Amino acid sequence: MITGKICGTGSYVPPRVMDNDDMAKLVDTNDEWIRERTGIARRHIAKEETTSWMAGQAAARAVEQSGIAPEEIDMIIVATSSSETIYPCAACEVQKEIGAVNAVGYDLNAACTGFVLGFNTAQAYIQAGIYRTILVAGAESMSHMIDWTDRGTCILFGDGAGAVLLRAQEGTPVRMAAHSDGKKGPALTGLSRHRKDWDLEEEEKNAYIQMDGQGVFKFAVRKVPEIIEEILEQSNVSLEEINYFILHQANRRIIEAVAKRLKTDISRFPMNLEEYANTSAATVPILLDEMNRKGMFKEGQKLIMAGFGAGLTWAGCLFEW
Repeated sequence: MITGKICGTGSYVPPRVMDNDDMAKLVDTNDEWIRERTGIARRHIAKEETTSWMAGQAAARAVEQSGIAPEEIDMIIVATSSSETIYPCAACEVQKEIGAVNAVGYDLNAACTGFVLGFNTAQAYIQAGIYRTILVAGAESMSHMIDWTDRGTCILFGDGAGAVLLRAQEGTPVRMAAHSDGKKGPALTGLSRHRKDWDLEEEEKNAYIQMDGQGVFKFAVRKVPEIIEEILEQSNVSLEEINYFILHQANRRIIEAVAKRLKTDISRFPMNLEEYANTSAATVPILLDEMNRKGMFKEGQKLIMAGFGAGLTWAGCLFEW
């Protein structure tokens, strides 16, 4: 069977850092309060960097590591909900940045689930024999979408980008699952700044991310274990065979609750949100790149990725390194 093998990974985070003490200067909070509830200590904030530029940096590093020429890339998918432009899309900016002159590109918006859905989409193209070499990136400038006076959201998010380069090879096919529940969409919203039926003050307020934190927490700790079990069942693979569960890095408590529900040791759930906070569609590929560059992966290891977020959407996949 043909599958999309990860041949290279890359990531980029802005050098500007805001720690929890910096956040305490903006809203009524402190380092202990944030760490206890989220596991976050710092976040990287884009100053001059744009979403598509960060995606391009991550993509270039993935291509460099792979040893594959940019001209060989057939497709570029960028998962983002915070691109600086509606068009040209971020994927076309990445194409220009890395010189992938033969690639078609488009953006995919599924918020924090975006990278996993982009990865699954790329796998479907490869398994169908349509394309052989696909770059998938997740990139976000979440700092542009939050109200810096809202303690409930501003402490949670950061900026950054990650990318993987996939190439068609013989191997075990990727097992995938994904779901949406539009009825629960109001739990996490970020509305357009171009609605004409608002006055300017109301428009600006509604454009920021607004979240029912408890609602999102309950959704995640229920649906993520469910989709992991769904993937394992369709793959005929046991929980014990999975080396790592690479989850969207939203909140330490969520990841710990998922591990507990699955009755699995937390050591199999790597985390880096202490350093980067929630970078939405970028969390999973940034974590993948860090683990890869630390030499944590070995050929043949079984990995599960899962994302969850606005929509509400949730998705996952099982693949071999």
